[in-house]
Amino acid sequence: MLTWLLAAVFMLTSFATFAKEFKGVITYKVTIEGADVTDEMKAYLPKSMTMTIKGNKSRTELIMSMMKTVSIADGDNKTAITLMDMMGQKFAIQSNYEEIMKEMGEAPEAKVEVTGETKEIAGYVCKKAIITIAENDQELIVYFTDELGSSELNFDNPMYKDINGVMLEFEMPNESFSMKFEATSVEKKNVDDSEFTIPEGYQVKTQEELKGMFGG
Repeated sequence: MLTWLLAAVFMLTSFATFAKEFKGVITYKVTIEGADVTDEMKAYLPKSMTMTIKGNKSRTELIMSMMKTVSIADGDNKTAITLMDMMGQKFAIQSNYEEIMKEMGEAPEAKVEVTGETKEIAGYVCKKAIITIAENDQELIVYFTDELGSSELNFDNPMYKDINGVMLEFEMPNESFSMKFEATSVEKKNVDDSEFTIPEGYQVKTQEELKGMFGG
């Protein structure tokens, strides 16, 4: 009896570790939606996004016509890095836990309701969640899976911080338009730790310094 119990505990622990320590790359299709969106705007905005995950670390890369942005988040140490490559001008912004929490506290309150609905995306059964933004009573729809990670991967996102998993379909709205992201593939592969560091050639700046350089 004791042997069986220990074996069961080991299996559960191994499964939890496997789920948390997913390593790989998720590719998303990006769709731009909005009444005022023109073909010219669409030409400048991204058409795809990649998210590289290793445990509780993530690297999200968006490429636009004149700029590439990379967001790196460490859910274990609660730190973040933003990389910006604007036509050869390369800047990096590092954010510590206190800075991230300050920004999170200034964001509108978001309430998460996980429904009983599911949807298969890129081979994974995803749960549906409705995010309500209290400030303007806006509702956003998210589909997520806990097979690829936990809420630690969303710790620095004020709208989605309470989503307990990796989002395979979600949207990011602003005043003019909304970007919808839908995963098209999930590839399990080894990921080098260098993916989550600042590459050579980037100037490290604070947010204030960068705002000053580009007029706020």
